Amino acid sequence: QVQLVESGGGLAQPGGSLRLSCVASRNSFSGRWMGWYRQAPGNEREFVARITTSGGTTYVDSVKGRFTISRDNAKNTVYLQMNSLKPEDTAVYYCNTAPIAYFPWGQGTQVTVSS
Repeated sequence: QVQLVESGGGLAQPGGSLRLSCVASRNSFSGRWMGWYRQAPGNEREFVARITTSGGTTYVDSVKGRFTISRDNAKNTVYLQMNSLKPEDTAVYYCNTAPIAYFPWGQGTQVTVSS
């Protein structure tokens, strides 16, 4: 069974940056669109960004121009570079296939944006 492991979260000040990583336990990213999702307290999990096999990207409007998704298929890793962070970006961030999440969800990585 594929396991997804997210990392790179933490505490950041407004305007700061973080880089998230997601690694799969097997060569599971090849040929798949991948995405980042997030869930804030009291809210449902929501889509943040996705990347196609050829590198095309799509973002939710609230993060456009601030977040960048990328992938390294050789390392079976997906990244999310987050700049100009805002308090409303506070959430647990997850990766999975996109636009439909096929794999079991990982534990996620907590991102907290606060001064």
